[in-house]
Amino acid sequence: MRPALFSSASYARNKSETFGTYVQAMDVESLRWPEQRSRRSALRDAQLPRLLLVDPAGDPPVCADALEDWAYLSAPDAEIEARTIALRLLAEGSMEDAPAPKPPELTADGILRVGSAWVSLPPLEARLIYAMLERPGAVVSRDRLTEAGWPDGTSDRNSLDVHIMRLRRRLGELGLVVRTVRSRGYALQI
Repeated sequence: MRPALFSSASYARNKSETFGTYVQAMDVESLRWPEQRSRRSALRDAQLPRLLLVDPAGDPPVCADALEDWAYLSAPDAEIEARTIALRLLAEGSMEDAPAPKPPELTADGILRVGSAWVSLPPLEARLIYAMLERPGAVVSRDRLTEAGWPDGTSDRNSLDVHIMRLRRRLGELGLVVRTVRSRGYALQI
């Protein structure tokens, strides 16, 4: 079981021994989701960083706050540590000076560009990604994606899953991720 509080300050202290400096770091609190829902609200109100640890059998939360992220309890320690460090850096403002990444662009002929990288998408997958790009980071319902991919209504449930799987492979080349939000839909993580 993971500790209730992962101290990024101790991580910074350990790293500073290597580099010969001490960096004061903000703690990122790890919470069990959904058991600690009220603590999440208190941390959100106080604008403090938090990492929600989700049981693999449970539904992950929708994180609309930059100071919040989630991971499955079964995630490797390296992933938990990376997410914690990213939250700490955001909370300290270390990432504010970094230039904002250019949003993905989808051309009329199905070319999806992220910076200088690009991938060609078949028409159906281009329609799916277009629906996700309308609301980047937000959950797009399965119904909305089915409507976008098959405007004539000739799809079945498995077709959407197959095309999302193919789309994930293509988007991986660009560093984009399509996350499944169980029982709700999919979200494009940029």
